[in-house]
Amino acid sequence: MSLAYDSGARSQTLAARLDAELRRAHPRTILESAVESFGDRLALVSSFGAESAVLLDIAARVKPDIAVLFLDTGMLFGQTLDYRRQLAARLGLTNVHDLRPAYQDLATGDPQAKLWETDTDACCHIRKVLPLDLALQGFDGWITGRKRFHGGDRLNLAVVEHSEGKVKFNPLANWGKEDLDAYIAEHALPPHPLVAQGFPSIGCWPCTQPAEEGEDVRAGRWKGLDKSECGIHLARAPGTPNNVGGDI
Repeated sequence: MSLAYDSGARSQTLAARLDAELRRAHPRTILESAVESFGDRLALVSSFGAESAVLLDIAARVKPDIAVLFLDTGMLFGQTLDYRRQLAARLGLTNVHDLRPAYQDLATGDPQAKLWETDTDACCHIRKVLPLDLALQGFDGWITGRKRFHGGDRLNLAVVEHSEGKVKFNPLANWGKEDLDAYIAEHALPPHPLVAQGFPSIGCWPCTQPAEEGEDVRAGRWKGLDKSECGIHLARAPGTPNNVGGDI
């Protein structure tokens, strides 16, 4: 049995056990278990978007020096970049990493920064999937802010899952908008400035629009396209390299 297979089997077993133990736990309990399991080999991936303050605040209370990975795609709203700096400082997060697409990938795949007009999957792959895959090579577990109430592929989201050989934690999977709003109010967390302008979910400016009243939270993302995820949460086929160019 290869070392890679053995490690993958162990992480898969660990993910299944933790999911059974934590599937109804409070998000803070889930984060504490993640930190206990992986320590400094754990990262939190955050967009510093519309709902990000909740998970970031809980993480700051559990482990303020946790590695926070922020994907600066080069196409984010200026308000998001300002919010990232202000919120990290306010919460006392001391280990935020700004991940940017590789120059060579941009020069080869998107030299005019117009790829989003013709192939949003490829654009997301260069600007989000590749930088994150490379950064995650240094970690064994990671945390996301996904929730089931966002719908789509997230409806059956597990609290803990095994993905690409790592253990992935989704501490807010069980929470609805009411839970998030209550936490934000209780801890007086500052909102992303674009929320007041009708953006309940915020990504890159070319592919994000305000949502209409009554629409799903993520309705403004890639509007009009058969696409609801950027690709960082989509499993790759076995044998697909994680740190080289290509399609999602």
